[in-house]
Amino acid sequence: MPKIDYLRISLIDKCNFRCQYCMPEGTKLDYVLNQELLTNQEILALVQDVFIPLGFTKFRLTGGEPLLRPGLVDLVRDLARLKATEDLALTTNGFLLADLAQPLMDAGLKRINISLDSLNPATFDQIIGNRGRSRWQQTWSGILAAHRVGFDPLKLNVVVIPGVNDTEVLDLAALSIERNWHIRFIEFMPIGNPELFGDKAWIDSVELRRLIRQKWGLVESNIKGNGPADVFQIPDAKGTLGFISQMSECFCDRCNRVRLSADGWLRPCLLNETGQIDLKTALRSGVDTADLQRQVGQLLLLKPEINFKERDSGTSGTYTRTMSQIGG
Repeated sequence: MPKIDYLRISLIDKCNFRCQYCMPEGTKLDYVLNQELLTNQEILALVQDVFIPLGFTKFRLTGGEPLLRPGLVDLVRDLARLKATEDLALTTNGFLLADLAQPLMDAGLKRINISLDSLNPATFDQIIGNRGRSRWQQTWSGILAAHRVGFDPLKLNVVVIPGVNDTEVLDLAALSIERNWHIRFIEFMPIGNPELFGDKAWIDSVELRRLIRQKWGLVESNIKGNGPADVFQIPDAKGTLGFISQMSECFCDRCNRVRLSADGWLRPCLLNETGQIDLKTALRSGVDTADLQRQVGQLLLLKPEINFKERDSGTSGTYTRTMSQIGG
């Protein structure tokens, strides 16, 4: 089991998209009230006084859509200034990124992941649940802005959905040829979307690699990230292709992360809440730092026994919480 040193921090459960794999249409969403969200000061205190002393050095800001969070740039600056912060990253849908890419870079953000599930505006809008003016161009502008200000490499996340965007795999993979972009193909997961998830609603990463290998060839890359992706490269390409195979190839034994939700719950696993801790209530009740460290430390000891395929949700197939509520 790897050292647990990576904390994903959800800043907000709201999002300006309603992607079918994250917030499926028809899902009732009970958003966290603003006063129930962890404040910037509380996040900073937990990172500095609890997680860093326990050996955490890698942090990723997520949501919902983290660019909707007031005071985001200030929080990035404060986290980046901590001496123990080796890596500070952010995951976004990119829609608001064009104006924020430079401020985030200047504040000390090191890496950025952007969701881009289609290069076709109509398909893109279908996936994100948009029925108005297309949002593809503004999202693409955010991606180009991030590249222009110097986020290098830039990671683009693609959730491959059969019958929706699976015919674009080669076009999306081609983005890695001329630019140092890391394209990550993610198997579709049964999170809050039972009506979309049949007997097999994902495409195996093995099949995706076969398609790409037939077109260009494919070699293993010596560039590895902090996460579970198996990384490959089209020969002579500037970027890489990552494959996250959580459905076909369980990678729980390689997981080095825990998740802090926007309302302060620390969870050991994306889909398993065994042993979760309400850090917000503890913090606001005046529980001392040593006790918080002890509670988190006990959860870290428990984590090797926890995995998402043997979750405690009481269901054998799907999970009732959406990705935005869990904290992607």
